[in-house]
Amino acid sequence: MFLKRQDPHTLAVSMTGVKMGDQIVQVGCAHGGRLAAVAGKVGLSGRAVVVAPDESSAARARAGAADAGVLVEIEVAPPTRLPLENERFDLAVVDDTAGLLGTMRAGDRVAAIRELLRVLRPGGRVMIVGAAPRGGLGALLSRTQGGPPFAASGDAIEALEADGFRSARVLAEREGLAFVEAIKPREGGQAGRAGPPAFPALNGRK
Repeated sequence: MFLKRQDPHTLAVSMTGVKMGDQIVQVGCAHGGRLAAVAGKVGLSGRAVVVAPDESSAARARAGAADAGVLVEIEVAPPTRLPLENERFDLAVVDDTAGLLGTMRAGDRVAAIRELLRVLRPGGRVMIVGAAPRGGLGALLSRTQGGPPFAASGDAIEALEADGFRSARVLAEREGLAFVEAIKPREGGQAGRAGPPAFPALNGRK
């Protein structure tokens, strides 16, 4: 008797809240499988774009998309200059598990966050996925890529809100990952939450 293997990217897909028809952009790609799992949820009616900071990151994105049979547009460009349209995307995901944002100089990080703000539509969401500390046996067995704890430390919340986002919060720290969400305000400066409902904060660690 064989047990069905659990999808290792279920948590990431759930936290992003991506749905059929969404237009999403991911900045950075430290894990091609996780990218493909999220991108695959937009379906043929949606759009998934990856902006990779270098060719190695782009190669991971291509391999992950190919393995999963997912259609993903891939651009190679710095996070500080996204080659994308204004106010087009419902969701922006930043893969910071290898320290993409956490290792940036302060000025470059500000520019990168403002670029995310530019490409999101009013009421759109940004999700930073970063490394989170794990204790006990999980710390020995985890294969999660390490990096500066930008998301888990609370620095991501401060940076997002300082540069125009609203309602920033940690949604969860589980399975070696931290998920930080924020909203682009609608006109008039009121933060809105279109698309999927907000997830309750799940700060317990596994």
